Amino acid sequence: MRALIQRVSDASVTVDGRVTGQIGPGLLVLVCAMQGDDAATAEKLAARVARLRIFRDEGGKMNRSVLDTGGEALVVSQFTLAADTRSGNRPGFSSAAAPELGEALYQAFAGALGDLGIPVAMGEFGADMQVALTNSGPVAIWLDSADRS
Repeated sequence: MRALIQRVSDASVTVDGRVTGQIGPGLLVLVCAMQGDDAATAEKLAARVARLRIFRDEGGKMNRSVLDTGGEALVVSQFTLAADTRSGNRPGFSSAAAPELGEALYQAFAGALGDLGIPVAMGEFGADMQVALTNSGPVAIWLDSADRS
């Protein structure tokens, strides 16, 4: 799985004019399931996201996790994180998981974050979404489960 994590002051996602998810301080997590991923992959990535120390401590250093700060997470599915741009001008997405598996792993990832004690809001899988955020820092971190065993 791949995730783009942004530290935010606030974030929301809107579908067809209605807000489906909204958070205050915490993380906006754009997530994509890849071919070969499974529920264990989703759980491991959720644990990495939950423990990622990208919030400032009392000394101003990025030394605290969303768990440490009591922050929230807005989880949004984004298959375009699977983009292959190695050739041509049109990205390919063939390495993304099939939609049925992608949705199941998206739900599993969000559920695993919630199981760790993080309040989770969500987008709507497969929908045309508008995502609004205030990136704090700015801080944006890319994680790929294939980069770590």
